[in-house]
Amino acid sequence: MVSEVYVENILKRDKKIFKKDYKDSQNRNLVKNKTPSSGGVPLIADFTEYSPLHNGHYHCMKTAKEHVPEGLFVAVVPGLFERSGRGLPYILPREVRAEIAVNVGADIVVEGPPMGIMGSGQYSLCLCKMFQALNTDYIPRGYNPSPEFSDILKRISMGHAVVPKPYKIVDKTLHETVFKGKLAEDNYVICSFSKSLNKIGFDFKDKFLFVPRIEGVSGTRIREAIVSNELDSIKDMVPSETLRILKREIENNHAPLHNIRNIEEILKNVNTLSYWELSKLNFFTPELTKNIIHHREEEPFTNLDEVLNIIPYGFSTHYKHRVLSILETKVNNDIISNYIETYPFNIRVLNYKNEHVLEDFKNKIINDNRRIKLWQ
Repeated sequence: MVSEVYVENILKRDKKIFKKDYKDSQNRNLVKNKTPSSGGVPLIADFTEYSPLHNGHYHCMKTAKEHVPEGLFVAVVPGLFERSGRGLPYILPREVRAEIAVNVGADIVVEGPPMGIMGSGQYSLCLCKMFQALNTDYIPRGYNPSPEFSDILKRISMGHAVVPKPYKIVDKTLHETVFKGKLAEDNYVICSFSKSLNKIGFDFKDKFLFVPRIEGVSGTRIREAIVSNELDSIKDMVPSETLRILKREIENNHAPLHNIRNIEEILKNVNTLSYWELSKLNFFTPELTKNIIHHREEEPFTNLDEVLNIIPYGFSTHYKHRVLSILETKVNNDIISNYIETYPFNIRVLNYKNEHVLEDFKNKIINDNRRIKLWQ
């Protein structure tokens, strides 16, 4: 069984890394040189959380590599603090997720942004800035096929800025509303990428490789089976390497991390931070800050349910868990804004296939004074 101390140590480690990255990024300026380094290897950059890597992820990787057989497959795997875009802890630490990715076919795995302490627009922008920094040639994305989404995919392939708005999708290039309603999550992410790539001036015409999702794989079911230690029930949904490494990490009491929080840190911060300190945290609204102060004036918070109950619902269904992640890490909104401005200041390689692909990767990166770091 995973101890809270193990999770606490991961968070402490990542706080140190985050603070150092942030400090270095504010003390050094990137050279604004958008000219790619020499090196003609096509680079395929796939963002995916791999929590854990399942057959759907493997299918997307395999399809992309078949489309560009000479390409370098780079997986962008978040990230600091080990919290997902939903604000929930990952099943495995990123260095282990990276190990699995390389074992099943990725050439390079780089560290993505700390998604769990960011809003969806913030981490989408960071991911797209990473694609730009990697001098990306192809971006594979899984999607859920539907008649209304086919037209959207065509527009994005043409390089149109197709952006999500509340309950509709708009083609900003042609100033047209192309869809009214709510998209499936995977499809929404593609539109969000289109918006962010357009925002940073990255030409994504013909760069996306759209891969239909395969049937019979559920990330939620896989995580539930792992938490309940029923690994045999998911052997048809994950590669054998995922299963092998999961078993190893569980035996070492290093997994699953999915439902484990640093509760002590959350309760300490929610009970002791001043109104001003709370109001400066990322995601924190005046309403949320007042709710916290009002509750603890009556009685201190004693468990996570009490904290969750006073967090108002946001536009995102994941808002409450993101707030918990912020209370674990205590990161201010101005820090996040500055962090995004220089992202990715460092490109941290979590794992790689061999020295040859690492050299090809280094030659491909846009030469703007970013530092490539290997995972400790």
